[in-house]
Amino acid sequence: MDTPSKPSLPQSLDSVRVPQLPCAAFYISEFITKDEETLILEKIASAPKPRWKQLSRRRLQTWPSDLINNKLVDAPLPSWLEEPIVTRLRLIPLEEGADPQSHIFSDSPHKRPNHVLVNEYPPGIGIMPHKDGAAYHPIVCTVSLGASICLNIHEMKEDGTLNETPIRRILQEPRSLLITTADLYTDYLHGIDDVMEDIELSEQTIANWSLLRSSSTFRNGQNPRQTRTSLTYRDVTSVSKLGSKFRFSQKK
Repeated sequence: MDTPSKPSLPQSLDSVRVPQLPCAAFYISEFITKDEETLILEKIASAPKPRWKQLSRRRLQTWPSDLINNKLVDAPLPSWLEEPIVTRLRLIPLEEGADPQSHIFSDSPHKRPNHVLVNEYPPGIGIMPHKDGAAYHPIVCTVSLGASICLNIHEMKEDGTLNETPIRRILQEPRSLLITTADLYTDYLHGIDDVMEDIELSEQTIANWSLLRSSSTFRNGQNPRQTRTSLTYRDVTSVSKLGSKFRFSQKK
């Protein structure tokens, strides 16, 4: 069977809303094709070595640059991060029959994502529960590459400490898109367990089970971890033009 040139996108985000979650999250199981996934992974692997930031147990890339005092220096994303993902994000209306211009970033400061984190998660490595912070407009769009992984959603207890038992779990398949917004962004934390295998996966435990591309893949309730790479798209609220002015002055 020939690989489709592009995936079949939903008529609206409302049709792929994740049930059983605080408002609001959306999940598209096949947001990019296998060929597009391969190309993006090749671009990530061929990025200059200084682009990688080595953490204690994993590594990441930041595009177009790191934030400085919660500000982003104005610069475009590379074309391989722009196409096809940003274009598709802006093609899907929020509701069926709504204004075609009414996409997920319609109300963000720049009407589009301007910052991407590339995170590589080897088997057994996750990330502690956290919030993404106030530097970003409260929308996170995450494209998963290479392998599936389970994302945990946590809440804080009344005494201000973390409830270590997740209230919900979301299974992210390769080539999928997960969008988290509103209260889910501002009031809850998300994290990934340091495990070699996700277990107890079922319709009762996974919030987006009905939206999975192939839930039968996980019918035994297990997902052995492989290396998974994520692309996290966000709109940094504050953008500085100082970088471009500095580069211009250097050319004089």
